Amino acid sequence: MPYQENKDFYILLKKIDFCFEKGLPFSIYRKPSEDHVKGIFQSNDQLHTTIDFRERGFVFAPFVLDSNAVLITADEVNTVSFEAESQPTSDKLVPSDLGKDIHLNLVKKGIDKIGKGVLKKVVLSRKVDVKHSRKATDIFRSLLESYPNAFCYLFFHPAVGIWCGATPETLLAIKGKQLKTMSLAATLPFEEGVRPNWGSKEIEEQEMVSSYIEERLSKNLKRLDIGTAKAIKAGGLWHLKSEIKGVLSEDSSVEEIISTLHPTPAICGIPMDAAKDFILANENYSRSFYTGFLGELNLNEGKEAHLFVNLRCMELTEGNASIFVGGGITSASNPENEWTETQNKSKTMLKVL
Repeated sequence: MPYQENKDFYILLKKIDFCFEKGLPFSIYRKPSEDHVKGIFQSNDQLHTTIDFRERGFVFAPFVLDSNAVLITADEVNTVSFEAESQPTSDKLVPSDLGKDIHLNLVKKGIDKIGKGVLKKVVLSRKVDVKHSRKATDIFRSLLESYPNAFCYLFFHPAVGIWCGATPETLLAIKGKQLKTMSLAATLPFEEGVRPNWGSKEIEEQEMVSSYIEERLSKNLKRLDIGTAKAIKAGGLWHLKSEIKGVLSEDSSVEEIISTLHPTPAICGIPMDAAKDFILANENYSRSFYTGFLGELNLNEGKEAHLFVNLRCMELTEGNASIFVGGGITSASNPENEWTETQNKSKTMLKVL
């Protein structure tokens, strides 16, 4: 990218290097399809958590939400323009088959549980560890350039670690009484010039998520509108997405809407409590902040939040990246196909390493 056109962005990256060196928390990110990057900076290394989501700053919440959503206070907010250059995609990535048998057995367990009527859907995931030597800021820049339609971020807190990602899924956007969210499910690999051919499994999965969100939100809203499911491209993948809009009832709060939606059927399952119990008992690793949520809280005047589900993400440690991938399991799932889906999803992060 031309230095002069992105001079302010490079200065922002230098500030990030300083924060890493001094152990100062920050989050730097770009919302989908926008042409600017925003940085939220905290002036000390104190670990804050949200109390009721009325605070001002950047929230970073785990999958298991229990008064432990990390808050980076907005002591300084910087916004700079960013002009991305097109990045060539690689079809030559061949992810390792390490852990395949373990994941196949996990999926089979999930299908068995669905067959017994305990679950309708469960989202099962795994962690992939990869050696790398890239700087976190270079990885973030590659995310920006490779995934212009995703929420791309780099997060750091000395008490939490370094995370980054390019997620396609909005958890919620609230401004005043207006609510926007989405129903996102189903996955097919992207092929140049070929429209996705959705099967009954993918269509059923997406409809299941839409219906569940409608049921969960109905008590919090005066009005709820669910759009027609459409195919969207996210990196090298297709998904089915329905836009959901509504008007909050007078006594609804951001905290209440979050607790109603999180974890969504797209990252947990249906029914939520049973699916969550199955995940925690059988995945045999901690999701930590994978399939949690992150984003802005009340940066402008009035009640406002713009939060995203933490998908297509990784945790960075010295010389290692932990990549997290999963997929929705229904009665129509095939274990081999589900393994292939997680392999395809892993390429989103592998390509920037």
